[in-house]
Amino acid sequence: MTAGFVNHELTYWHDVGAGAGFLEAGFPVQPGWPGEHPETKRRFRNLLELTPLWDQLHHIKPRAATDAEIMRFHTERYLNVVKELSKSPFGGDAGELARVGAGTYEIAAMASGMTISAVEAVMRGDCTSAYALTRPPGHHADADMGRGFCIFGNIVIAAKHCQAVHGMKRIAVVDYDVHHGNGTETAFYRDPSVLTISLHQDNMFPPDRGKVEHVGEGEGEGYCINIPMPPGSGSGAYDAAFKEVIVPALQRYKPEIIFVASGFDSSYYDPLGRMMLFSDDYRSISRQLMAVADEVCTGRLVFSHEGGYNPWYVPFCGVAVMEALCGSNNVIEDPYIGFPAAATYQSIQPHQRAVIDAVRQQTEKYWNSW
Repeated sequence: MTAGFVNHELTYWHDVGAGAGFLEAGFPVQPGWPGEHPETKRRFRNLLELTPLWDQLHHIKPRAATDAEIMRFHTERYLNVVKELSKSPFGGDAGELARVGAGTYEIAAMASGMTISAVEAVMRGDCTSAYALTRPPGHHADADMGRGFCIFGNIVIAAKHCQAVHGMKRIAVVDYDVHHGNGTETAFYRDPSVLTISLHQDNMFPPDRGKVEHVGEGEGEGYCINIPMPPGSGSGAYDAAFKEVIVPALQRYKPEIIFVASGFDSSYYDPLGRMMLFSDDYRSISRQLMAVADEVCTGRLVFSHEGGYNPWYVPFCGVAVMEALCGSNNVIEDPYIGFPAAATYQSIQPHQRAVIDAVRQQTEKYWNSW
C-alpha cells in the first residue's frame, strides 16, 4: 500500500494580510492572523515529517496548472482579474471573502497543479492514493469569482483534467469540510458524469446552500447529494452518514476515481465550525473511503486539502488521514483527544438521525437511474 503526498513551499507564501477571523482586519478589531493562514498547513506537513510515515510516502513532484487547465473551469475574465490583482503589492478582492495578495495567481495555479499532479501519480500507478496539501483552498470558488478563501477550484480543475486527458465518464467528489462545497457542486450541478457529495454543517457557509432538496438539475438531477448536519454533530452522526449514505452511494455509482475535499474544520477545536470530530474520526472516514475505492475504482483516491483553521489541531487530523492511507495506526499520539470527549454528545442524536434518514430516502429514489 503506497500513498502519495504533494506539497510546495510556494503555497505557504499566499499572503492576504492581517485579519480578524474570517474578516479583514479593520477598526475596531485588532489585526491578527487571517482566518486562512499558512500555519495550519505548514504544521501538518512538519508533524508528518517527524513521523515514520514520511519515508514511506511516494513524494510527488508538484507543478503549476496551466491557464488552459484552469480555464476548463474558470472564465478567462476571472483568470485575468486574479492575474492583475496578483501584480499589485496590495492585492485585492477576487470575490466574497476571497482576498488576493501579491503573487497569488502563481500560488493558486500551483495549488491546482498539485491536485492534478496527485491525479497523475495515481493514474501512473506510482501510488494508489494521494494527498495534495494545497493552499489556497478551492471548493467555494465559482467559475467567475472566488469565495470563502478559495481562488481556483482545485478539485474541479483536476476532475475536468480527468475527463479531458483520461476520458473518465464517472467521477465522484466527497467533501467533508464543515462548509458546503458550493463551487464544486455548481460546476457539476447539471452533469451526471460527476457525483458530488457534501457533508457539512447546516446553513453555515455559504448561507442557503447545500440543502437536502438540492439534488442537481436537468441531466444532473440525482447526482448531487447534500447532507446538512446540525451543529454539534460528532462521531456517531458522521459515521452513520458515511455508512448509510456516502459509501452506498459510491458503491452504486461506481466512479473511476474518487476525490476528497479534505477540510478539518469539522473538528471539535476549530474556530470556524461547530462540529465535534477528532483525529480518530478522520482516520475512520479515510479508511471507509479507501475500502470503497478498492471496491469500485481499483483504489484510486485523491485528497485535496480545504479548510481547517486551528494551527495546533489540524496537524493531528491530517496525520491521522495519512496514517490511514499508509495502512498504519497511531504513529503519533494525539494529545488533545481525551480532554472533551467524555463530556460531548458523540453518539448520534435523534435530530441528526432524522437528517441522515431524509437524505438516504431521497438518494435511494435516484439509484435505479444511475
